[in-house]
Amino acid sequence: MAAFSLLTPVFIGILCVFIVVILRSRGKSSNKLQENKKKKKESKPWVDEDLQDGTEILLNDGEDKEEWQDLEEEDLLHVPFAPAHYPVDEMVKRSKHFYELLNQRRSVRFISNEPVPREVIENIIRTAGTSPSGAHTEPWTFVVVQDPEVKHKVREIIEEEEEINYHKRMGDKWVSDLKKLRTNWVKEYLDTAPFLILIFKQVYGQLPNNKKRTHYYNEISVSIACGLLLAAIQNVGLVTVTTTPLNCGPRLRVLLQRPVNEKLLMLLPVGYPSKDATVPDLKRKPLQDIMVIV
Repeated sequence: MAAFSLLTPVFIGILCVFIVVILRSRGKSSNKLQENKKKKKESKPWVDEDLQDGTEILLNDGEDKEEWQDLEEEDLLHVPFAPAHYPVDEMVKRSKHFYELLNQRRSVRFISNEPVPREVIENIIRTAGTSPSGAHTEPWTFVVVQDPEVKHKVREIIEEEEEINYHKRMGDKWVSDLKKLRTNWVKEYLDTAPFLILIFKQVYGQLPNNKKRTHYYNEISVSIACGLLLAAIQNVGLVTVTTTPLNCGPRLRVLLQRPVNEKLLMLLPVGYPSKDATVPDLKRKPLQDIMVIV
């Protein structure tokens, strides 16, 4: 018993040391986890918080499932479909011509204020509206801005946020990668272009009875529509530059009086190139670098 009594303080001391080691280890793990989270967050400065919407619809706090309604199944008529069937030679010719047309497309930041017929803008947006979409929900809104005052307000919002982006949010690597393109936060083309097209994705639909409808793959659907819009712009001899105004979505949505279910995905200034327009002498990847045949 005496020996046990003598050893008890030793055991207690060892136990205390053991507990301290465990606590320190946990503390280090926790700090490492926090650092990793921080690094993860910092490694994606281009992520726009306003666009954090997945395909899966998650109910907000206090939101009732009754607020959502799927459209009733309809006995949709299916009709015969017979598109043009070109001879092989004609197909090759048309495919080559279309490639050559789109291969001339460039991102142009020097846009003239020369007027563009509004009918042309309406037709290219009609073209974008032919895009496929998840469950044919067509989750897009194309806001066309032609009013000089509104265009300037758009520019003010974007330049204010972009200056912050270049100095703080984007990080040194991104800013360095953009140097060869000679871009910065000054966007003069937002004033000079005859039209600005702001493409909003509808994260859910709003039915006439004020209930919500799920829009499946809304961002993918709208992105495909943007691709068709770019092709349509090139087809009519106009130019644009794809602009994704980081963290400008909420303010632009308010300015343009868009509903809360719409979030800005892209902005395209559209017009003729200015007489002194220049573009970087960039080269595109050859076919063997972008196509894999299995």
